[in-house]
Amino acid sequence: MHILVTGAAGLIGGEVSARLSDAGHTVTALVRSKPEVAANDGRPAGVAETVKGDLSLPGMGLDEETYARLAEGVDVIIHCAALTRFDLEEDAYRATNVEGTRCVVELATASGAALLHVSTAYVCGARSGPVLESDPLPSTGFTNGYEASKAEAETLVRESGLTHAIARPSIVVGDSRTGAIRQFDTIYAAFKLIAEGRVRHMPVAEGATLDFVPVDHVAAGIVALAQDMRSANGGTYHLVSGGPVPVQAFADAIGSFDAFDAPTLVKAEDFDPATLPAMERRLFRRVAGVYANYFQRDPRFDDANTRAVTGLEPPPMDHAMLRKLIQYCIDVGFLKA
Repeated sequence: MHILVTGAAGLIGGEVSARLSDAGHTVTALVRSKPEVAANDGRPAGVAETVKGDLSLPGMGLDEETYARLAEGVDVIIHCAALTRFDLEEDAYRATNVEGTRCVVELATASGAALLHVSTAYVCGARSGPVLESDPLPSTGFTNGYEASKAEAETLVRESGLTHAIARPSIVVGDSRTGAIRQFDTIYAAFKLIAEGRVRHMPVAEGATLDFVPVDHVAAGIVALAQDMRSANGGTYHLVSGGPVPVQAFADAIGSFDAFDAPTLVKAEDFDPATLPAMERRLFRRVAGVYANYFQRDPRFDDANTRAVTGLEPPPMDHAMLRKLIQYCIDVGFLKA
């Protein structure tokens, strides 16, 4: 098949592109500024073509010739590209995550391609408890603009009339076998501040969990869905952990290294960032606080659809796995004692 991957220079897009190329598919990689498309282990992804575009522009910023060529020759589009930071203005999310998805839908419609849209499991918003793949999208209750924009983008895909599927990763972390991760994005920034002791206090809710999923499970799931869009059509698929990690267990894993101290977990209702030391207060507000809501809920993501269609089971996210992920960060110098 000829498969177009948007956001191919990103962590998920690069690993997906490499796996598709390894499987014998022709992969066209859509990138915005970074021309290198690499697997999570750093090796070139082996794509057939790299095309520069910008989802925030009409027609994804492609010239007419390139757009027409893609519209004629693509079988499946895997839409990975998105703004994933949590601290941006609504206009930025709308331009890329919503209107950019609309542009991808238009290209898929023009080409007759199936569309596999990569969203996030956290479109469930602030809710805790069981979250089924068949649950309707909430219209309110999102904890940041990223979640809200991804929910709106899902609606565009579902209403498109295309052969489509929605893949929803949770919090993506390093490889389950090695702990390796090519890009230290999103929650890794907060994790670094916590592990290195620059942010020593985190507001948490009782029973809160973090759903960490290894990047190899996410990529394997996306590839399996893309290769069988007939079976996947119309479905929503949670690409999530083998079991969420209690926030306390996450803190304990950090503290299990001699170089680090476990953060102090404070009941959310008792937490006041104004009482923190000046430097910690600034770092909390700028970085760690952006992710604080993820330490205050307990969603339990069901992945029955994913298991049924792909046959994949996520690896367990236990203490040993957490230590493996942290050890990799130390080995490559991302974390310093």
